[in-house]
Amino acid sequence: MKITGLALVPPPSAASLPQVTPELLASVLARYSRSNEGIGAILAKVDVQNPDASIDRILKFVDYGHASIGGLTGGLAIALDGISMWLAYKIFEIAQMADGQESSTRYITMDAANVPSAEALGLPADLAPRWSSVLAKAFAAYHAEYARLDALAVAEPARVRTPADAKPAVAARLRKNYALDRARYFIPFATRTNLGLVQTSRMWAQTVKQLASLPHPEAQAAAGLIRDELLKQSPRLMRHSFAEKSCEEQARQELAASLALGRERLSTAALPDAVWVKVDRTVPPWLAEEQTVPEALRHRQNRYGLQGTATRRMRVAFAWNNMALAELRDLNRHRTGHRHTPLIQAGFYLPPEIDRAAHAELLAEQAELTRELLERRSPAYVYSLLLGAQTPFEHSTHADKFIYEAELRTGMGAHFRYAEHLSAALKSFLDQVPEAREWVVEGTAEPE
Repeated sequence: MKITGLALVPPPSAASLPQVTPELLASVLARYSRSNEGIGAILAKVDVQNPDASIDRILKFVDYGHASIGGLTGGLAIALDGISMWLAYKIFEIAQMADGQESSTRYITMDAANVPSAEALGLPADLAPRWSSVLAKAFAAYHAEYARLDALAVAEPARVRTPADAKPAVAARLRKNYALDRARYFIPFATRTNLGLVQTSRMWAQTVKQLASLPHPEAQAAAGLIRDELLKQSPRLMRHSFAEKSCEEQARQELAASLALGRERLSTAALPDAVWVKVDRTVPPWLAEEQTVPEALRHRQNRYGLQGTATRRMRVAFAWNNMALAELRDLNRHRTGHRHTPLIQAGFYLPPEIDRAAHAELLAEQAELTRELLERRSPAYVYSLLLGAQTPFEHSTHADKFIYEAELRTGMGAHFRYAEHLSAALKSFLDQVPEAREWVVEGTAEPE
C-alpha cells in the first residue's frame, strides 16, 4: 500500500506534495479512476506549470459528466459580504452539502442604513417609501426593547440565568444576550449579514444555477458575482452554473404556493405551538435490523459519538407550525436530509417579556405591506418580513441526526426558543421510541 497526498495549498510540513489547481485535482482523480497505473504515474505526466494543457489532455480521454468531476475539486471557499438575511437563508437551503457560517444577529449592525436598496431587492417603486418606513420603525423597536430589557435585567438579576461563579464580564455578556435574544424578533429579514461557504465545484455550480433561476434580483446578482469568482478557480466546471428550465419552473411553482398560502394565513397574532413528528422504522424484509436502540446509543460519551445502525436507519420527519424566522435561520443549517418551508407569516412571535400591544401599530403596518406585496405576486414580499414572522417548517432526516440536533439545540448555550421547539419535538419522538429515552440527553439550555 502506498499513500500519496494531493494538496491545493499544502501545509508547510508537506512541501513534497504535488500542488494542483482545483480543476487539475479533479481531472487527475477522474483519470485515476480509469487507470491501473497508480497516482504517481499519472502525476508524472502532469505539467503543474501548465495545468490547463494537462486538464485538457486528461479530459479528452475521460468521458465523465461534469458533476462527477466537479465533486472532486475539493473545498472552494466563498465569502459574501453584505447580503440580506433572506439570501443567506436561501443559500443555506440550496447548498445542503456545504460547510458555512453566517454572522450572528448579536454582532451585525442594526440600523435602517444596513439593508440593500429597495431597487436592488426588486421592491415595487411605489411601495419603496412604505417599506423603508416600516423597516426604520422595526429597527427603532428593536433598540427600544433591547435597552428596556437590558435595564430590566440589571434591576432584576434573577431574570438572567447566570452561573454562581460567573465573573463580572461573563455576567454582563449573558445579560446583554438575554436582551438581544428577546428583542431580535423586530429585526427585518432584509438586514445585511455576511456568509462564508465552502463546497466543491460541483455543488457550487448547482447552487449558482438555482440562485440564477430565482426571480429575486438579489439572488441573480449574487449568482453572477459568485460565478465570476469561481471562474478563476474552476472555469470549465462553472460553465454549468447558469439558469435552466427545471430550476426556473420549480422556483415559479414554489413562489406561487407561498404567495397563495401567505395571503390565506397572514396574521400578526401569536401562533400557538404545535409540533408533528413521524418515525418510520420500516426495513427491507431481507435485511432486518438486529441492533437495539439502546445499543445504538449507550456507547456515546457525548452527542458527537457514533450512533449505531438502529438509529442511523430509522427515518424521522419533524415539523413545526410556528417557526419564527429568527430560529429558522439557524435550524435551516442542519445539513442532512431535506428542509422545507413556504416562508410566510402565519403568525408573529414575541417573547412574554415584550408587550405586544405596545407594538400593535408597527405589526399592523408591516402586515399590510406584506399583504400588498403578496397581492401583487411580488417575490420581494420576503423583504417585508421581520424575524418574528412565524412560518411552518419541516425537516426530514434520520434518527441519529435528529437526536444530535435535539441534544445540541437544548444543550448548553442554546437559545431559549430553540430549546422549546426541540424539546417538544423530542418528547414526541421519545413517545414513539421510548427505548431511547434513557440514552438521549435533553439539555436545559443553561448559559455557557
